[in-house]
Amino acid sequence: MPTSPNPYRQGLDRNPANHVPLTPISLLEWVADAYPDHLAVVHGLGASAIRYCWRDVHQRARRLASKLTAIGIGDGDTVAVMLPNVPAMIDAHFGVPMSGAVLNCINTRLDAGIVAFILAHSDSKVLIADREYSATV
Repeated sequence: MPTSPNPYRQGLDRNPANHVPLTPISLLEWVADAYPDHLAVVHGLGASAIRYCWRDVHQRARRLASKLTAIGIGDGDTVAVMLPNVPAMIDAHFGVPMSGAVLNCINTRLDAGIVAFILAHSDSKVLIADREYSATV
């Protein structure tokens, strides 16, 4: 004997009242609003460690997005980054999409020829790189 559908699950198609897609940007905006002073990033050890709360992460991402937009980066453009695991990488993961651009993370262990190929193939408009990789770049 077939069971009847759950009456509490009928008529629940997605609409603005019951579904809001979660994106990295909307998550950052929410957490910066809900927990602005909570620790988000710690880089380094001891007293010299860099520490950012969620408000800081949001503000840094917005500044990067603003700078990218000011130089003409926008929807669909590619921004490449060649960074180690430092706070600037977190800025890029939020700030680049905020500008409407696509983030292209390049492996820091690649040689100059492969990096050049990736940059050309991805049609990157901007490369953000750590000085540590200046010889490769």
